[in-house]
Amino acid sequence: MTTLSTLDMNAHSYFEALAVAERRAQHSFFDQHVMEDEDLGYFALDEGDYNALPTHLASRVVHTVHGAMLDEY
Repeated sequence: MTTLSTLDMNAHSYFEALAVAERRAQHSFFDQHVMEDEDLGYFALDEGDYNALPTHLASRVVHTVHGAMLDEY
């Protein structure tokens, strides 16, 4: 049963991070990434915080939500 509990916690962590990334993307020019971490589970990261993502972070991206703000003016 421990395995199922761990999977449930990871799924919950993933969907929480995805929701945060989707909310942030609506108000950002930058992509929002859902990152995987052994200790934290999943978390959302704003690409604007890091310019180009370093390799050690880019390899942990499991999903990307593109920034939704337009810079047309």
